[in-house]
Amino acid sequence: MAARRYIRQLATIISMDAAGFSRLMGIDDEAALAAFEERRDIIVERCHAFGGRTFGDAGDSIMAEFGNPIDALLAAFDFQERISALNQAVPEQQRMPFRTGINTGDVIAHDGRLYGDDVNIAARIQEFAPHDGLTISETTWHHVRGKTAAEFTDLGSLSLKNIALPVRVLIAGRARASQPSTSTLAPAMPAGLLQPSSVPGGPPAIAVLPFRSDGERDLDYLAEGIAEEISQGLSNTRWLSVIAKGSSFQFRDDTLGIRLIGSALGARYVVSGTLTRNAGQIRVSASLADTSNGRLVWSRRFERPLADIFALQNEIGGEIVAILEKEVDRVEQARTFQVPWESLETWQLVLRGRWHMARRTSQDTDLALEFFEKAYREDPNSSAVLNELSWWWFWRAWLRFGDSDDLDKVTHFARKALLMDSQDARPHANLGATEIMRGRPARAVEHFEVALHINPSNAFAHSGMGSARLLLGHAREAIPFFLDAERLSPFDIYSFHNLGELTAAYTLVHDWSSAIETADRSLSLSPGYFYARVLKIGALMRIGRQDEARREMEIFRTRHPDFTTQRVRWIPFVDKAANELMVENFELAKAL
Repeated sequence: MAARRYIRQLATIISMDAAGFSRLMGIDDEAALAAFEERRDIIVERCHAFGGRTFGDAGDSIMAEFGNPIDALLAAFDFQERISALNQAVPEQQRMPFRTGINTGDVIAHDGRLYGDDVNIAARIQEFAPHDGLTISETTWHHVRGKTAAEFTDLGSLSLKNIALPVRVLIAGRARASQPSTSTLAPAMPAGLLQPSSVPGGPPAIAVLPFRSDGERDLDYLAEGIAEEISQGLSNTRWLSVIAKGSSFQFRDDTLGIRLIGSALGARYVVSGTLTRNAGQIRVSASLADTSNGRLVWSRRFERPLADIFALQNEIGGEIVAILEKEVDRVEQARTFQVPWESLETWQLVLRGRWHMARRTSQDTDLALEFFEKAYREDPNSSAVLNELSWWWFWRAWLRFGDSDDLDKVTHFARKALLMDSQDARPHANLGATEIMRGRPARAVEHFEVALHINPSNAFAHSGMGSARLLLGHAREAIPFFLDAERLSPFDIYSFHNLGELTAAYTLVHDWSSAIETADRSLSLSPGYFYARVLKIGALMRIGRQDEARREMEIFRTRHPDFTTQRVRWIPFVDKAANELMVENFELAKAL
């Protein structure tokens, strides 16, 4: 059988794709199809007018072939301007912009179609184009530069799906009236900004884009202020690498797409958001996206009265920071399971250990220590590793009612972590918790004050400060700290403990109904938590709900057959009258 001979030729390929086509089809399929055909007719007619031909229509995509790269660029400018004008004439939700990519190279012509890597490159770089805009490859740029009234934004060399080598990509646009008629290469980003998304095996980088408002001046200030608050707060978490505001705030328009922005900034995660006003209320919508796959990781809407803008900025910014830290940690933990254990880098070992710690079983806790110790052997000066080891020993000390040897290890690793990074809130918080376990709440307050000064969004430090004040006899002052911890980290795996402490505070101020409600929430997260159930039983007895107290006591005896009130008396309240009140309340139900 004779070998087939294919015709090879040099061609410039335009790839065009309708943005939002699927969304519009879901709203009104006939209207969406009509809009697409109207725009396709414009593309076909203008490509032919500039000496090109269209081929290979597939769904909402169109391809075109040109012999001359300059003609291809001029045709793309022409039909994009016409489509943009068409879109401006209809409501925003009905608009159908097109993204366009242009590449010049060697192709195979067969039966009226074109094949080859250079065809695929045009389709791939189209994905990086703005809506109603176009991108070109470096190859095309070399042919058109200086020959058209255009300006180009260099996006750098990008890795494209199923393309072996990186391709340098540029955004092309008509030169503004103030620009000279010859084209210039005008990067919109600082030189060297384009870089890989985070260091392989290391902590991820996150970028906070400026939040967008509806154009009202006071909301513009608030939008920027919230974004700054989030960026600053995330930098205080220390384990996350945060892209500087000077870089991330260049991207005030997200039409480039999250994946491209992430690539440009070297960020694995991108935070964005919007602000709107409605009848004295402010609505903030925030989202977190993974730039490696374009997926939305988290989104949430916050609504507050628009009374004190600066208080609103601090409150919402701090709340978003606490949530984002947990969400990034969760996604990063899951990512480590794609890597064999023996290939895990130090940072990935830390994440895998965190994943096991979150399971809270004896077996998982032991496995977590294995990962942390392996990471410590590989990098004994990593503050991330030292903080995890400090927390691991504190957790064991808590389970063993303040074992002195365990607490010594907490102190050892926390102090070493501070030597590595004195501006990390976590070691201070761990030292504060250790002082509580040692029965020195006044010293604990000092550590928690430093931790909260460094990172006001650290939920554990808020909870610890509440516990320290509670033990010092200031129950009413402690309550706001527990509530702040819950607000900042509503889905924390250790929330049961914070709620147990809040139950104790309500008990000491004799707010029995709140104590019962809060204890129920704690027990729903950890049914075996003895402290919350002891306090609930006592509160039920205090308000005469004896039948409920009896049922709770039956559950308690089943779960804790070896319990003695010495466990309650061990809690290091400065004034032991607090311990005796809790014991007295509980013992009211012992005769039931």
